[in-house]
Amino acid sequence: MFVATFTYQDPKALVPPKMNAKPIHSTPTYIPPPIRQIPVPQQLPLPPSPPTIPHAISITAPETRVAVPVVPPPSIDLDDSITAFWDYQFLFVSQRSETTQPITLRLVDGVIPSDFPSGTYYLTGPGLFSDDHGSTVHPLDGHGYLRAFTIDNNKVTYMAKYIKTEAQVEEHDPETDTWRFTHRGPFSVLKGGKKVGNTKVMKNVANTSVVKWGEKLLCMWEGGEPYEIESGTLDTIGRYNMMDGRDVSTEDSDGVWEVAADLLKPILYGVFKMPPKRLLSHYKVDSSKSRLLTVSCNAEDMLLPRSNFTFSEYDSDFKLLHKQEFRIPDHLMIHDWAFTDTHYIVFANRIKLDVPGSVAAVCGISPMISALKVNPSKNTSPIYLLPRFPTKSKSNIRDWRVPLEAPSRLWLLHVGNAFELRHANGNLHIQITAAACSYQWFNFRNLFGYNWQNQKLDPSIMNIQGENNLWPHLVQVSIKLDSDHNCQECNVKAMKKWKKSADFPTINPAFSGKRNKYLYAATTLGSRKTLPSFPFDTVVKLDSETDSVQTWNVGSRRFIGEPIFVPKSDLEEEDDGYLLVVEYAVSMQRCYLVILNPKMIGTSKALVARLEIPRHLNFPLGFHGFWAASGNQI
Repeated sequence: MFVATFTYQDPKALVPPKMNAKPIHSTPTYIPPPIRQIPVPQQLPLPPSPPTIPHAISITAPETRVAVPVVPPPSIDLDDSITAFWDYQFLFVSQRSETTQPITLRLVDGVIPSDFPSGTYYLTGPGLFSDDHGSTVHPLDGHGYLRAFTIDNNKVTYMAKYIKTEAQVEEHDPETDTWRFTHRGPFSVLKGGKKVGNTKVMKNVANTSVVKWGEKLLCMWEGGEPYEIESGTLDTIGRYNMMDGRDVSTEDSDGVWEVAADLLKPILYGVFKMPPKRLLSHYKVDSSKSRLLTVSCNAEDMLLPRSNFTFSEYDSDFKLLHKQEFRIPDHLMIHDWAFTDTHYIVFANRIKLDVPGSVAAVCGISPMISALKVNPSKNTSPIYLLPRFPTKSKSNIRDWRVPLEAPSRLWLLHVGNAFELRHANGNLHIQITAAACSYQWFNFRNLFGYNWQNQKLDPSIMNIQGENNLWPHLVQVSIKLDSDHNCQECNVKAMKKWKKSADFPTINPAFSGKRNKYLYAATTLGSRKTLPSFPFDTVVKLDSETDSVQTWNVGSRRFIGEPIFVPKSDLEEEDDGYLLVVEYAVSMQRCYLVILNPKMIGTSKALVARLEIPRHLNFPLGFHGFWAASGNQI
């Protein structure tokens, strides 16, 4: 049984906004039959109401300490704010158990197709949010929990283990199986204990992404080195050094900021134990060249108006084949990026130092991320085109330090794909598909609805009222350069046929960096008034050639995570393969692995199979996954 403490509010005090129904896609969405609700003996109490939350849909929570039941919650109106609150909490319930030996999952729907490729789907994300001493951390600071679904000979086995990072080893007592958080983490504030002078800030939890490349399985985090995992047992081997720690060359740099950097380094590296470089958690795979592409940044750049990026390319044996270093004179933060045959593409989200927030963060009364905030000084979004293979030819004379300014103020979340088309006259057209949201919505401190003051999750923060472009949504970026690489056009447009909240765009990995037709993403139909934007409950398939859209909806009171495309070994068409997605059936308090047929999205035949994870092994929402075909690195 999972136990959690939350605060209830009166749903009558706050009324959700009305939703107007209208057609939103060209092919009917398939919605499975509703699940029969199993009643429980007692309804949850409804106490007094609190003040409203500005610009957010009101979702209430109980005031009394209660245990999350092991049977489905009461069958009440789907739009009821209490139900919405509990449904959201289920996605972030800690799982302390590990599965040290593979267990076979039970097939509950459909059949595993005979042509499904053999391999393993790895999914990482936070597994623990609360310790045994009253502290609750932000999901981004939750300890990494690696899940592995191995599919072979029409059978699926499952394993799950915590990644034994240095912080995990320190904060977990294996003899008593108890936890005590000692590291603050960038997004959290711990309850009690030492605040001022607590320099344990950078909590490498290896919880953001995972990649199997060659013989190495790596779990990555945004602020440090990845951790290497033994793929057969999921045992942690240790930190894997992919960065040499050397600063980018300071040639032609601004001396003032170099002096500031030299003053910051002893504090960040020595006092706060930050690594000199931080490896971004998002990597890219160039399937045509069989290369793994990564990018790292200098730690002190988070506080300075200049940014250093080091791009590295590795072969399947992790031999470094290519390395490029770039210094950009702007205060930037990037989470995801893109590549083409000739460019690295950086969507540069502008940030600035928050002085009052910095003081509060150093004193330990607010999260360390409070030292930063978005910079809305311009109504544009900078896009940097960095030469992947620079030469001395005239076609590369454009100064890459000068960004292209897209005419929209957006915060880019994740990139689906990017590719380029070279015309006969030498002109270049670059097209990118990605997920972005407005600066007005993005808030470092409240991601996933984490309220650092009361250490609770508030789903209303992720379901604000306003225009669609405030929410995470799919966009297309079009860049046109002439033969001398001078910009002729740079536009950002929302997807015409799908304007609902969406994220986690993905494609068939065989087409990464190449021209592709299909894009898949997690999205929502917006049918729940209290949870119209997040969590996601639908997979959307977009066809860029026909401009058509098909969707598959997981059903009532069920949510999904990131979809992953598994290409068939005998690939003939781009959508020859399967989609894997994890389903969180909050009404049943169960997790399922779902296999979908991409060609049948939009019909009742899209669902191929559904496999059940045992109830005692339910796991929280994952972040990013990777499909590793047997005997192949991609």
